[in-house]
Amino acid sequence: MTTVDLPLLPLGRGTDLGAERGVECPGDLPAASDPALVERARAAKEALGDKVFVLGHHYQRDEVIQFADVTGDSFKLARDAAGRPEAEYIVFCGVHFMAESADILTGPHQKVVLPDLAAGCSMADMAVLTQVEDAWDALAEAGVQDAVVPVTYMNSSADIKAFCGRNGGVVCTSSNAEVALEWAFDQKAHLEGGGKILFFPDQHLGRNTAVLKMGYTLDDCVVWDPQKPHGGLTVEQLRDATMILWKGHCSVHGRFTPQVVDKLRETIPDIQILVHPECTHEVVLKADLVGSTEFIIKTIEAAPAGSTWAIGTELNLVKRLANAHPDKNIVFLEKNVCYCSTMNRIDLPHLVWALESLVNGVVVNQIDVDDDTERDALVALQRMLDLPGKSHRD
Repeated sequence: MTTVDLPLLPLGRGTDLGAERGVECPGDLPAASDPALVERARAAKEALGDKVFVLGHHYQRDEVIQFADVTGDSFKLARDAAGRPEAEYIVFCGVHFMAESADILTGPHQKVVLPDLAAGCSMADMAVLTQVEDAWDALAEAGVQDAVVPVTYMNSSADIKAFCGRNGGVVCTSSNAEVALEWAFDQKAHLEGGGKILFFPDQHLGRNTAVLKMGYTLDDCVVWDPQKPHGGLTVEQLRDATMILWKGHCSVHGRFTPQVVDKLRETIPDIQILVHPECTHEVVLKADLVGSTEFIIKTIEAAPAGSTWAIGTELNLVKRLANAHPDKNIVFLEKNVCYCSTMNRIDLPHLVWALESLVNGVVVNQIDVDDDTERDALVALQRMLDLPGKSHRD
């Protein structure tokens, strides 16, 4: 069954050549290049036995997720890997920053493999260490650095997490962002006027958390643009701001628009809009429910039969939820269809190659975070783990 056979596109299938730099998004993933790949993957996994532990992110395509020992969001999977010390090989079907987190949390005897090194994250790439260090220096020049706590979203590189570890900051997930921000503000509560937060790389999660959950206003937020001199901000703006948001975003969640929400409500009056907090503030304001990937899954699982939902998150997950809950009407919150292009670089041919290489004693595409970066990143991750609440979830 193809994507377009499912009730995922109430606004029609189409292409929008201006939406993602002229990339056409027809809606269907290509079939596996060789039907024998399924059997080869199964045989390789059986040959490796307990030596291999395969992690599958929720956004992975079905042909890959069927071979995952566990599924989940990025940090949950990394912790699951850490809980399997007997597994010599951790094959992470996700993207690069996730595999880095797994390497940080697992033992030195374990090797983390990313089946395709090109599986990166556009959001994580929007904040590189040199840019963040330049911003940190600018905060010092403005006389406010001592009041700032850096907070990085899990969707960031290991060296960005390490930066936070070195500079009194913390990592957060989409589930515990509010708790992490509260912790960060508490670190500077003794200062006159309180503290500030430098939040990266996703401006939308930072803004939505601060404004909708913590009572701050849009006027309390400014956006630091790393492509502009001094971030495009004046010294006065930096001094007046409470939340300094990095100009970054998710290429999937940034596609959802308030206009589509309005159109869906006109077309299906009883529809409920469920979105991820990486969506823009305008979309989140129009949604009925907002939460992490785990929240989205649990909400649909608990929803009554016959209820109708439009979900604003990656299409592979929306398809999987629609297939798993045929008693509910589940549609995709977008007029056109695009998968996460980098996540979907992990396909069956790459997975088979990685597994068969391990069977032959060859470790390919190992993700190995250097000791110094690992040490400092672990400091920031441990601060998150020490937070109250659901700190282990994404």
